[in-house]
Order: sequence, then C-alpha cells, then structure tokens
Amino acid sequence: MKPKISVILPTYNERENIGRLVEGIFRSVKDSLQIIVVDDDSPDGTWKVVQEIAERDSRVRLLRRVGRRGLTSALMEGISLARGKIVVWMDCDFSMPPEIVPLLVREIGAFDIVVGSRYVEGGKDARDSRFRILISRLFDQLGSLILQSPVKDITSGFVATKKELFDSISLSGEYGDYCIDFLYKAVRRGFKVKEIPYTNMPRWKGKTKTNSNIFKFLKYGWIYTLTVLKLRFCGGS
Repeated sequence: MKPKISVILPTYNERENIGRLVEGIFRSVKDSLQIIVVDDDSPDGTWKVVQEIAERDSRVRLLRRVGRRGLTSALMEGISLARGKIVVWMDCDFSMPPEIVPLLVREIGAFDIVVGSRYVEGGKDARDSRFRILISRLFDQLGSLILQSPVKDITSGFVATKKELFDSISLSGEYGDYCIDFLYKAVRRGFKVKEIPYTNMPRWKGKTKTNSNIFKFLKYGWIYTLTVLKLRFCGGS
C-alpha cells in the first residue's frame, strides 16, 4: 500500500537531531507516511543513525550519497524516490516544528503548494541571531516585491506540494535560491499557493549550515539576490 505522504529530509551532520525529528514526524502525522532521509555522507555518522532506524521501521528509507553534495540535488533525488501523492520537505534541526507538517498537508487539494511561512500573520522568526532575522525578513520583503509575488516567505524551505507538480517543474539552484525559483515558477504557471504561519525556532543541536560565518551568509545573500533579479528581468517559465 502506497503512503499518502512522503517527507524528504536532506541531512548533513544532523546525528544529534535526526532520530528525534523522525519520531516527532511520526507522532504528529496520522496519515500513512514515508520518510526519506537523503544524507550527503555526513562525517558525524548521521546516515548510521538513520540506517538503524530504517532497519526497525520500513516507513523510513535512507539514501546515502557518497561523492555528491548539495541541498537542491538532495531534494530532487528524494522526490524521485517518493511514493506518496503529497511531498513535504523541511530542515532537520527543529527550526521547522514537525507538528506543523499536518497543517500544511491538510490544505493540499484546495491548493497545489502550501508553504510554512514566517511572514504571514501569526508567523514568527525566533532564531538566535537578530541580524540574520532582520536581513532575512528584509530580503524576503524586497524579493517578493520585485518578483510581484503573492508569496511573502519566498525562501521558506518548509513546503508541502502535490508530487505530480514535478512533472512540469523541477528544483534548480545552489542552496535556498531553489525555493525562490520554485515558488516563482509555480505561481507563473498558475499553481495555487497558500502560506501557513509557523514559528521558525532556534536550532536544537549542532551548527547551522547558512551562517556559520559572515562570509558564507553574505555569499548566499548574493546568490539569492541574483536569483531574484534574473527571474524578474530575464523571466522564468
């Protein structure tokens, strides 16, 4: 029997978080469910933890990628293995609470894509860095304005969607820019998008991938800016 939902979890050095997150998702989601963990051969042995879980629970599948890295390609490989009609993806550090997943999923049907949003009424960014919170919010506001997008949290990365949508759209980009590109193209093609408020929490354990240093944070900010400008002035279909 095929599951209704496939949750894609891209991981890199999330050994301390992944087991607890998998438990939290199973506890929160009552529909039939498949969890696909796509691990980029984490040095901390994240894949070993997932392998042990998968041996005990057939609803969990591990894809260990050796010699391949990258968030966007990890998501696409996970989606290719998804058996559910609804696909969800999220970060693995508890910044995106697992109890929000069913709130996203229940809107699929009336909508093609449902986005966990920090920037609609009721949403909040509660991460540790005030600087990062401010810059992220300003970027999303400006990016949404430039793209003339109805979506406020264009870099969310907390998404539920119909799997069939990937027959016409694929994910492309280096990091979080994939989300900007994906949502922009989906809206342009007439897919219906809804944002659900949630509180983006501080990482539970481990180190963040995006702003471990100011140079990396600025690098991604520059990539996101170029993505917005390219879509706005060169078009996206």
